[in-house]
Amino acid sequence: MAITVLGIDLGKNLCSLVGFDAAGQVVLRRRVKRGNLLAVVAGLPPCIVAMEACCGAHHLGRHFMAQGHSVRLMSPEYVRPYVKAQKNDDRDAEAIAEAATRPTMRFVTMKTEHQLDVQTLHRVRERLVLRRTSLINQLRAILLERGVTIGQGRARLARELADIVLDGVSARIQVLVQELRVEWAEIEARIKALDAELAELARTDEAARRLAEIPGVGKLTATALVAAVGDGSSFAKGRDLAAWIGLVPRQATTGGKPKLLGISKRGNAYLRRLFIHCARATLPHLAVTDTPIGRWLKALLERSHRNVVVVALANKLARVAWAVLAHGRRYSTSFAPRLAGAAEVSAGG
Repeated sequence: MAITVLGIDLGKNLCSLVGFDAAGQVVLRRRVKRGNLLAVVAGLPPCIVAMEACCGAHHLGRHFMAQGHSVRLMSPEYVRPYVKAQKNDDRDAEAIAEAATRPTMRFVTMKTEHQLDVQTLHRVRERLVLRRTSLINQLRAILLERGVTIGQGRARLARELADIVLDGVSARIQVLVQELRVEWAEIEARIKALDAELAELARTDEAARRLAEIPGVGKLTATALVAAVGDGSSFAKGRDLAAWIGLVPRQATTGGKPKLLGISKRGNAYLRRLFIHCARATLPHLAVTDTPIGRWLKALLERSHRNVVVVALANKLARVAWAVLAHGRRYSTSFAPRLAGAAEVSAGG
């Protein structure tokens, strides 16, 4: 039984394995417990091990590579077209093995433990931010029901909340409001601690330091991008990274002419949100600078809506970030992209 490609459909408890030989014929079908998966694959001769890039795939992939196998991770959406009728775990594993043999398939770069650790910090921080927002909305609603109206803004609520006196409100409700304020303070402290940890990571990581030099790209976005894409080598061009994030507009043909529509909701929602916030924050400053990107933004603002310009700038920042990562260079506002041996990436390129 000479297996050349092994497709694994990962499950929480059981995993389905399908093996192909050199002729593309199925020579192995097996289901194993996830705890026994490493031992089972270790008993096979070196081959291509294909999996979907889902939870636990990077951890298993590193172990499979240590066993001498070649690991290929793929996005689940690219595997789906190869699933035959009567979908089940075995057919999913067969589709994974078949998709891994396609010459035009895009594979996901294996993440290191450090990258996964940084992504975990970002995910915990995001959950705390969502919890803080929910808590603030609840506080505002409680106060509104008692006739107390406070304008929008977290800082304004924190400032005015300390001076609010709830007359005629039961002692129990006042205790609950105080408990919510204490919980809010605890969440703020945890978020600040995570921000400090991510800032330290951005200072110690050389790639993140270079990314943080791009206008608008702060330490949060820099560390999140490095954790997600590493050195950017999995993308051939900057526009591929922008498309993966979800910053490329959809296209339609009207009267034989292409027309750009809004951006799709596919891609990495977290990075897309960070880059759009970066673009919105830095647009007023960049639009008045006498640089290639500044002149481009001025012309774009004259003919497009501001929100369209924000997304266009986010797309530009993502492509510049790819150039900084992929070429190991530093950002500069000087426009010299065609000079042989140029040591810096132009903002207008």
